[in-house]
Amino acid sequence: MAGKVYLVGAGPGDAKLMTLKGMECIQKADVLVYDRLASPRFLKWMKSGGEKIYVGKLPDRHTMKQEDINQLLVDLALEGKTVVRLKGGDPTIFGRVGEEAELLRRHGIAYEIVPGITSAISVPAYAGIPVTHRDYASSLSIITGHESPDKLDHSIQWDKVTNATGTLIFLMGVAKIGYISAQLIKHGRPPETPVALVRWGTRAEQETLTGTLADIEAKVTAADFKPPAVIVVGDVVLQRETLKWAEAMPLFGKRIVVTRARSQESGLVEMIEELGGEPYEFPVIETIMPEGVEKKARIAEALGALEAYDWVFFTSVNGVEFFFRHLAELGADVRRLHRARIAAVGPATAAALAARGLICEELPQRFQAEGLLEQLGPQLRPGEKVLLPRGDLARDWLPEQLTELGLQVTEADTYETVVTGEDDIELLKLLEEGRIHAVTFTSSSTVRNFLDILRRMGLSDPLPLLEKVKIACIGPVTEQTAVEAGLTPGLLPDEATIEALVQELCRWNETTRPSLG
Repeated sequence: MAGKVYLVGAGPGDAKLMTLKGMECIQKADVLVYDRLASPRFLKWMKSGGEKIYVGKLPDRHTMKQEDINQLLVDLALEGKTVVRLKGGDPTIFGRVGEEAELLRRHGIAYEIVPGITSAISVPAYAGIPVTHRDYASSLSIITGHESPDKLDHSIQWDKVTNATGTLIFLMGVAKIGYISAQLIKHGRPPETPVALVRWGTRAEQETLTGTLADIEAKVTAADFKPPAVIVVGDVVLQRETLKWAEAMPLFGKRIVVTRARSQESGLVEMIEELGGEPYEFPVIETIMPEGVEKKARIAEALGALEAYDWVFFTSVNGVEFFFRHLAELGADVRRLHRARIAAVGPATAAALAARGLICEELPQRFQAEGLLEQLGPQLRPGEKVLLPRGDLARDWLPEQLTELGLQVTEADTYETVVTGEDDIELLKLLEEGRIHAVTFTSSSTVRNFLDILRRMGLSDPLPLLEKVKIACIGPVTEQTAVEAGLTPGLLPDEATIEALVQELCRWNETTRPSLG
């Protein structure tokens, strides 16, 4: 039985501008056929085992011909697969979706066209240019600018198009900007008509160049302004000076890799997005419940004596999460901790405890094990019993120090940290092209695993690719691990929290961002 093909518009680039239906199609796809205009983040939405086929240009291969893409969709569907053909912007606007759908129809294959947000409207909006305005333009035209001058003259009736609407939107016309401007002037548009070119709109690389029909070609040449870009012609361009908003956001222009475990990354990803940055999700660790009879037996023994502990030290949110998972699995009652005092490293860990009804002691000023011991040291007494629920890769420093103070320490490795199994060729492309601006590390294991995965993907030495990438570490322990690995950390917040890490990224971007002109 033949499968089904979804011809999905991916929007202009910002992953959050994908429609809900488009996202649902990707999530259920067996195969995703995409090109370079699609955000790499869309690939993360695929189900486990889904196949990804890139049909754009590679260093050793030209872009796959449209006829071959059409046939590929047919062949995949005839294998019984659910296929998503992901196309930039809206598939019905210069997306050649009609050709793909026609061949599918001839082969009796079911398909759906899922509209997307067209770059003709969204990209100018991100540059502060509304394509209509009651004072400037009440209509617009969307025109291809990708063809050669001869083909443009054949497909565009310049005498009618030039003044048909208030705003003219040309897609894919940067290389022909001189010819387009000349034709518009020749057929009646004043040379002083405002023009804007918006390159990679809605993405970290977004760049806007403004001018007039008379001088825009010279400005494009002087700036070496490259495609892809949307061209806006008309008085609506004048609105940019008062309405531009994206460039003013604190993390505008930065693509930032998030290496945290997928179960934890959402907070950091959302903060980066809210501040105008483009997060690139690349989780390099995964936290899992320990397997094996012996490991489970040790945990059961440690948690089976809750009423005996004088202290429980939690050093991470994961420690809290997995501690309660084990309690549930063992059928243990947390009220057995009635005599224990609770200590936490960092406000996030304290908040995770408070959400479960456990209020911790006063937080240390330094959000790491050293700070915890400095804060509570005078209150600790020899002979007291301490439970340390934590991960298998946790440092030995804290239990060693507590033991030296004469306390009886029980370590419970309630979770294990493992390397994720996913390679990411898109990340390699972005690193090689210098389109990754920062990488965030929130633990020592994220540093080690990030480099190990890059090596696994074929980089014998990943360090040269990271020389111009800003390395942001959540705390001094993570920073030290990065230094020992050969990296050069550049950002370290005053506090070891996600919020402080993001603030540090904002301060850095303030000193490196381009002007708002």
